[in-house]
Amino acid sequence: MTERDLEGWTLVFDLDGTLVDSAPDLIGTLNRLLVEEGLPPVEMEAAQTLIGSGARALLVYGFEAAGGDMERARSEALFERFLTDYRAHIVDGTRAYEGVEETLDRLSARGARLVVATNKRTDLSELLMQKLELASRFAAVVGPERVSARKPSGAHLTEAVQIVGGDPARAIMVGDAAPDADAARDAGLPCILTTFGYTPVPVEQLGADVLIDTFEDVEEAVDAIVSSFYVRRAMGV
Repeated sequence: MTERDLEGWTLVFDLDGTLVDSAPDLIGTLNRLLVEEGLPPVEMEAAQTLIGSGARALLVYGFEAAGGDMERARSEALFERFLTDYRAHIVDGTRAYEGVEETLDRLSARGARLVVATNKRTDLSELLMQKLELASRFAAVVGPERVSARKPSGAHLTEAVQIVGGDPARAIMVGDAAPDADAARDAGLPCILTTFGYTPVPVEQLGADVLIDTFEDVEEAVDAIVSSFYVRRAMGV
């Protein structure tokens, strides 16, 4: 029988670049829109670091790189076309990173409460996770419209933890980029960052408590942070 030694702890996960590799479909949508507008597509490697900044930033980047009309890039009509196309192609190429399902199941079996805090709209995030059969593993998916402020504000994390009945004093953030690290710092949460996600800034410069090279490493990183928490408490620190 698995020991429920993580009972009372909440693990907060970013979505894109942390749980799933969604770059193929996000950039696929961007490129279809660019071609429809008579502009050349962008390279996957050049655009994927912007994924954490959202669809509007991708559109601006794509139009700027192609010398397109920047007013058009920022238009609400084009943004809505992006969302419609992305919804239709949301799991054409998107996949969970290797080891995600097994690691999440082990953490849950040990008593951890799991929640997603993402800057992607909640409806799109839930649709993506349902199609990849990840949704049932989480107590909630908390997009920006469900909280008072989105990442990099720490309010996104603390409110996500509270939504699922957790204690922010016993919560850990797992992400891949500056908005995750900054939000964790603002909320006073320990932070684990992936080295395989989407960040324009080298992940080593973001101030994470632990860096992980594969998703399977999350469990060991969580154990180290939790052990340190109990050691500090025993010492009265």
